[in-house]
Order: sequence, then structure tokens, then C-alpha cells
Amino acid sequence: MKYSFFTLLYFSLIFHSFSQGFPEKKIESRIQEVTLFLNGAQVFEKAQTSIPAGESLIIIKGLSPYLEEKSIQVKGFGNFTIQAVNKRMDFLSEKDQSETVQKLQAEINKLDISMQQDALRLEVLKEKISLLDANKNLRGNQGGPTAAEFRQALELYDTELMKIKTEQMSLDQKRAEKRVQIRQLENQIRSIQESKQESKSEIRVRVKAPSAGNAQLEFNYLVANAGWYPKYDVRVKNVNSPMAINYKAEVYQNTGVDWNQVKLRFSNGNPNQSGVAPQIDRWDLNYARLTVFQPRNTQPFNGTISGMVVSASDGQPIPGVSVLVKGSTVGTSTDLDGRYNLTIPPRAGSLMFSFVGFQSQEVPITNRPTVNVSLIEEATMLEEVVVGGINEQLNGRTAGVTVRGATSYKKSLASSINLQTTFQENQTTVEITVNEPYTIKTNGERTLVDLKNYDIPATYQYKVIPKLDKDVFLIAQLADWSQYSFLEGESNLYFEDGFVGRSILNAGALEDTLAISMGRDRSIVVQREKVESFTKKRTIGSNVTESRGYEITLRNNKSQAISIEVKDQIPVSVNSNISVSAIELSGGKLDSDTGIISWQITVPPGSQQKLGFQYEVKYPKNEKVILD
Repeated sequence: MKYSFFTLLYFSLIFHSFSQGFPEKKIESRIQEVTLFLNGAQVFEKAQTSIPAGESLIIIKGLSPYLEEKSIQVKGFGNFTIQAVNKRMDFLSEKDQSETVQKLQAEINKLDISMQQDALRLEVLKEKISLLDANKNLRGNQGGPTAAEFRQALELYDTELMKIKTEQMSLDQKRAEKRVQIRQLENQIRSIQESKQESKSEIRVRVKAPSAGNAQLEFNYLVANAGWYPKYDVRVKNVNSPMAINYKAEVYQNTGVDWNQVKLRFSNGNPNQSGVAPQIDRWDLNYARLTVFQPRNTQPFNGTISGMVVSASDGQPIPGVSVLVKGSTVGTSTDLDGRYNLTIPPRAGSLMFSFVGFQSQEVPITNRPTVNVSLIEEATMLEEVVVGGINEQLNGRTAGVTVRGATSYKKSLASSINLQTTFQENQTTVEITVNEPYTIKTNGERTLVDLKNYDIPATYQYKVIPKLDKDVFLIAQLADWSQYSFLEGESNLYFEDGFVGRSILNAGALEDTLAISMGRDRSIVVQREKVESFTKKRTIGSNVTESRGYEITLRNNKSQAISIEVKDQIPVSVNSNISVSAIELSGGKLDSDTGIISWQITVPPGSQQKLGFQYEVKYPKNEKVILD
């Protein structure tokens, strides 16, 4: 424990006035529902007890240490009045180890004892080697051994030493395997124990009743270190079938309290985000040398990032770390080995790493596929934090705590077990209710919850940019997609009953049609070649004229015709002395602003088609341009 006797005394004095003279009733509560936000969760609990006549104190124990006091809301049902509600940390009670942790620790103890026995055996074997070495000098009757005696002694020494060395090697290997097992068990225990803290919080409710009776309390609060990420499984059987989308939620929770058979709701809101509308300030324009410029990441990474998150103090992997693309809903959490893998959306700037007991860390994305992070532990541990404001009461209530009372008793309603989800669109958020109860342990492990399955009509379009990538991509386009309440998130792609890769479902797009990349189709082969007969350079007067020509060949190896969009480009001049002219485009459409050429063609099954384009560049002969 990191607090002293004086710290305990200080807390005792703080709460002395709150509980002095009142009989106390310590009870446990049960979590009924949890609303998960993208960052944080709202927990709904119920508790029931008997209370005496007069004033008394109901203490609800075993709550998350990351409960936010200002978010507590309490309703009472029965013949009593709620006078005040407070939250405080329960430093005097230690966290009960779960049966799983105890079993794992017992296995570690057995392995430790076994390793000690192995070490003792190795010491015995060393002594046997020493004994052999001490007796290897051979003496015969006449100053030396006979050939037969020498051979017999040599064979004995060889046999015994070989046995000892073989046993040593076997013991060393077993010890190494046991060390690995111990490390795995320790990591598993560490993942189960959501943090190093041994304290929990409690809610203290002061009530007053005219007579003894029963009291039911319903309360809810916000808790940190929990949330969810949207995930998708996108399946397309063929280009003539609708798209099947399995909408999922990847849930993480490190609140310190297990959620056992609770009803889950998922909200796209974020209660930790400021709800204050921004205001624009005056823009003062001055000379550049007097202006402070904030650089931006102009080369964001677009792909997949993986890595490991470890503790900076001991280098041990940390399971359950939240990894979030800043400014988006794309995220994941680390596995039991501290590893993560995340698909990055376009224009992503940085990753946010956060975990209870450690300082959050923001890491910029700079075109690197691997990002390893060492998190630094918080300097102030949870049990050292002083919870203030406990005695600040206003008209019988505590500042920052909402209290609701009632004089009629209300029976709890049975929870639904329908295997369905309900989408409810509120004024500013969308909530998805899962009626099937779930159990989610506070161990950092990721839990996937099915939210909804959709069969959505889609149109399919093949696209290829052979200058950049010769693989053909299948793009599915969904019209009127806003009715499905999708959020931006990772998607696993399945085409023709095979896994083809991962992508990002960009639900933040402003277009009426949502485009989803279904990955690469290897059945369509594309080749782009420079045509040497069109590659020329000649000087006319004071100018140089260079020409280039390219040929694109597409072959459709599929059993059905395909519609494909092909894109290439010619350069765009930004200098008045350089001119660019398109000579031949094979029916393609040229965007003069970007220089992009687009072809929309249909390729029959088992056939190929060629496209070509040529352009010419003229510039002063004393200059040089780069065309290849």
C-alpha cells in the first residue's frame, strides 16, 4: 500500500461528519445495463436492502475505482427520503482475487517448485562430474594400466559422462520451457487484473425513513477505461448479389468490475467530448516573419499499422491498451501479448494510446508500418488521490451529484432475451440496443458483439490505376447508405467465399453513395508498357519537344463480363514556357485540371482489350523536365 497511517486518518476525518451517529448498512449491487460510448460507459445498477427508522447510511461497495463522481444519479423507491449521496475510495478493502487468478498462481507455484528441484538435480550432476574428474587418473600394477584396463575405464568414463551431460541438457531445456510457461501465466494474470490498484470505490447514500422497511435503489454513473469500436464483416458472393454486412462492436473494458449477464447499449456519442460550440476568432494578418505557423502532417499514412505496447519501467507487454486513430472511431486494443494491428483510414494523423495507470501517449503516423510504444506509469497512483468535495452539501444534496427520490416502491422488470437489436435515433446520437445479455470480464480482452446483419443492394465497379498498382480493385457502391447508422471502422472483406483483405468503411463520407473497396481481384490481369516507337526527343529552334506513349492491356480471366474503370495521367504544366498536348487517348476522357485520363470499358469473359495514350511536351532547350 502506498498510503500511510496519516493518510488513512485524514480520510477518516473527512468522512467522520458524514457518517457520525448513523447506523451503516453495507450492501452489494448488481449491474443491469451498460451503455457503451466510443470512449467511456454509463453503468446502470440496482440494489435492495432493509433500513431502520430514522437516519441511516447505505454503503454500496465493490464499485469501479474509475467511477466519475459528478455523473452519479440515484433514484430511491420506498418509504424514505434520500438526504445526500457521496462517493469515496475504499482503501481499506483489498481486491478479492478471482478463482481464475488463484488457479493460475497455484500453477506458477508448482512450476517454481519444479524448477527448484531441477536446480538441485543439476547441482548433483555437477558433483558427479567432479567425482569422475577426480578419479580419472588410471594406475596399473606396474606403473600404468593395461590396454584392456584403459579401454574399460575410458568406456566407463564416456558412458557415465554422456548420461550426465544428456540429463543436464534435458533439465536445461525443461527449465527454459517452465520459464516460458511462468511468463505466459504471469501475463495472463496481469491481463485479468485490470490495474495494479487494489482499491475500489463505494457510494454512500444517507437516507431518512419514518419507519423501518425495505428500500430499493437504482443508480447510474459514468466510468472510464471502457468503450467500443465499430467493426464490419463485408461479404460479396458475386457481382450479381447484394452485399452482406455484419455490423459488430469490439468492446473493451478495464473498469475493475466484471459485467455479468448485462444488457448492452452502444452509442455513437462521447460524453467526455466538449459539447460547447466553437467560436471563430479574428484573423490577424502580419508579415510572415512575425507569424507563427503550425505545421501539419502533409504525408499521412494510409495502410495497416501494427506494433507492441510495453511498460517503460520493465518492458513487459500491456494487454488491453486502447489504440485509437485520433479524430475517428477507428481503433482496437492490444492482445494478451501487448500486440495490435489496425487499418488506418486516409488522412489519419496520429494514434492515441491509453491505459489505466499509464500516461496517454499520442504518436504521429509518418509512413511507417510498425509503431511500438512504451507507456510511462502515472506518477500519482489511484490510492493516493484525495477525493475532495465530500462534505459540500447543498439543500441536503452533494454538489455535482444528481439525486432523485420517490415514495412509491417499484418492482424491477425482467430483461428481454430476444436475439435482436434495436436502433434508436436520438436528437444528437444513435443508440443500438442488444437484447441478449452479455458477460464481459475486466481483463483487457476484446469481445466482439454482433449488432446487425444487412443485405444491401449494391452496384459493383472494377477500378485500376496501372501506373500505381497493376492489381484490379472491386468497388461496391451503396446508395442511400445513411439509413444504416454506420460509423467509420475497420472492415474484413470476403469475396467469392474467400478472405481478400481489410479495408476502412468510410462512413464519414459526404457523398450520397458509399464506396467500399472489396480488395484485389487476381482474375483480371493488367499490364502497362511504354511504347518505344512513340518515345522521341527532338530540338526545333529554341525549344525541345518530347513525346511519350503508353499501352495498357487488360485480360479478363473470369467467366463473366466485367465493367472496369481505368485511370492514367499525363503531366500538367505549371509554367507558361512548358506546354503539354494530348495526341491520342483511345476514347478516354481527359480532365485538363488534373491531367487524369479515364476509360470506362466492358471486357468480355476470357478476352483482352488494349488502351493507349500519347502526349507531347514542349519546353526551352536550355531547361530540363522529368517525364519518366
